[in-house]
Amino acid sequence: MGTAAAEISESLLQHDEAAAVDLDELIPDWKEQITIRGLVVSAVLGALFCIITHKLNLTVGIIPSLNVAAGLLGFFSVKSWTSFLTRLGFSSKPFSRQENTVIQTCVVACYGLAFSGGFGSYLLSMDEKTYKLIGEDYPGNRAEDVKNPGLLWMMGFIFVVSFLGLFSLVPLRKVMVLDYKLTYPSGTATAMLINSFHTQTGAELAKKQVNSLGKYLSISFLWSFFKWFFSGVGDSCGFDNFPTFGLALFNNTFYFDFSPTYVGCGLICPHLVNCSVLLGAIISWGFLWPFVSSKAGDWYPAGLGSNDFKGLYGYKVFVAISLILGDGIYNLIKIIYVTIKEMSTKRQSLPTVTEVIDSNTSKLLLEEKKRDEIFLRDKIPLWVAAAGYVCLVAVSMSTMPLIFPPLKWYLVLCSYIIAPALAFCNSYGTGLTDWSLASTYGKIGLFIIASIVGSNGGVLAGLAACGVMMSIVSTAADLMQDFKTGYLTKSSAKSMFVSQIVGTAMGCVIAPLTFWMYWTAFDIGSPDSTYKAPYAVIYREMAILGVEGFSELPQHCLAMCTGFFVAALAINLLRDLAPKNISQYIPIPMAMAVPFYIGAYFAIDMFIGTVILFIWERINRKDAEDYAGAVASGLICGDGIWTIPSAILSIFKVDPPICMYFKPSGSS
Repeated sequence: MGTAAAEISESLLQHDEAAAVDLDELIPDWKEQITIRGLVVSAVLGALFCIITHKLNLTVGIIPSLNVAAGLLGFFSVKSWTSFLTRLGFSSKPFSRQENTVIQTCVVACYGLAFSGGFGSYLLSMDEKTYKLIGEDYPGNRAEDVKNPGLLWMMGFIFVVSFLGLFSLVPLRKVMVLDYKLTYPSGTATAMLINSFHTQTGAELAKKQVNSLGKYLSISFLWSFFKWFFSGVGDSCGFDNFPTFGLALFNNTFYFDFSPTYVGCGLICPHLVNCSVLLGAIISWGFLWPFVSSKAGDWYPAGLGSNDFKGLYGYKVFVAISLILGDGIYNLIKIIYVTIKEMSTKRQSLPTVTEVIDSNTSKLLLEEKKRDEIFLRDKIPLWVAAAGYVCLVAVSMSTMPLIFPPLKWYLVLCSYIIAPALAFCNSYGTGLTDWSLASTYGKIGLFIIASIVGSNGGVLAGLAACGVMMSIVSTAADLMQDFKTGYLTKSSAKSMFVSQIVGTAMGCVIAPLTFWMYWTAFDIGSPDSTYKAPYAVIYREMAILGVEGFSELPQHCLAMCTGFFVAALAINLLRDLAPKNISQYIPIPMAMAVPFYIGAYFAIDMFIGTVILFIWERINRKDAEDYAGAVASGLICGDGIWTIPSAILSIFKVDPPICMYFKPSGSS
């Protein structure tokens, strides 16, 4: 899931740089922008960010933008490398902003596959554990539609589908970046950061940011290590199950679980996202689910297991699906409408600009002209993009049916015919809003293919088609975001494209390997596990719905789902129609949906993060703007790094020595 970033415009970036414009700056050739040290750093950071993304995917499913963190850590890594070599008496090649941009692009392309590769969603929903969790006798849930994770077939699948998005929109890079001047807020913010690193004042701030990141990374790692000693065997021990607000609220999942990762997410995500998550937790676990539970024996049979879809569990899953689909469909329609409107407006009206040319404006115009020239200099021929796309489609048509037999070659071909249009819509929408709707396009593909194939393999075919669509539109949007970053840092478009291909190739290997570490070390997908993989069940249920319909839902569940679906549409409409001073307080349904299924505990963590940031901004806004991202990245990365030794200990059956748990006192 994407999160809306702070609004940062290209004009702001240019005016901030006006005083430091250097028109005589030496721009390295595109081949010199891609270095061996840069690729090594990209691979290491890509692995770290894949681990973090998998952890978030398998726990709560909310993935904050890590683009800025990738740029910061890339700068820190190469600067440390060059400083170390200098102390040893070796000379090293100067570190340019273009090389920094290439590293950031590689890292984002690599860890992006940990999300779009479906390791916490559509791929995992094919496995036997999810099949059994839904119920072997559940209508439409067939044993034939099971495919357990396998390292080789997952790598093959990702290799086949992940490169298509890169070739689908390359010919439109000039249109998107130069003609339409789309903002791509995360890409612009990353470019601002990278440009600032490579000035004298920016380098000083970068050093302080790196120190801050390192300090909180160490604190986060040591805290996670300390927590491990008390986490015992099973999933009821330790600080992760600390009844912060009392046992009554703890039983309704309201507690602080001392997770640096979620607190860090709260620092990165906008206040509105964090408050929306908390509101969703209060509505669901504070009121709705206690009310539905009181109807056991009336609305549904009493005494059902906690994971039986004919009981409370079914309400949780399908209401969450309704909110997610309502929000996704509204935003999809909105972005398609805005795209068509913007394009027609740009065709009908010629820009008429009246400017007062002073020395500062002249510098900015010259700077923009130079950026345009650099961006267009190293062309990527149209025939390369077309030939690459056609070849990859042919390979995919021949291999996809071998991996997923129900997904016939002609269905694959149809998906790839319509994919470029959807990739354009997603990339354009991301440029306007910074919100990628890749998962929504994936769900549309899932429902269409599942219903076409029907009961004989429709579930597996729908999930595979979801992966095809999601991968294409996600990588296409990432590519355009990175083209924007490259444009603003005067990096070659060709080096951006090549680094995106290299990063994607890295991700095709690193993302499955890092997921395999989780798969072999932890109990993935179990509702009682830390790694619940919430979206695995949701995606499989959506595929079954696409084939079977709504016949087996518990009593009043369909009415509730319809109500929440309409509510998601109405809330989004209200957000768009209300004045900005009001709409900024209206919640986001997609963020509200997540705790409906998972629980309220992570909403508490994220809200604590947003409260810390809010107070910090009131005390010293400049410091908060400069260091909040570094602190958040340190908290997330430290906890993510601890996952590696934790997994190794788990693989070797080394259990924590203490189980700390809580129960009512005997006198109560």
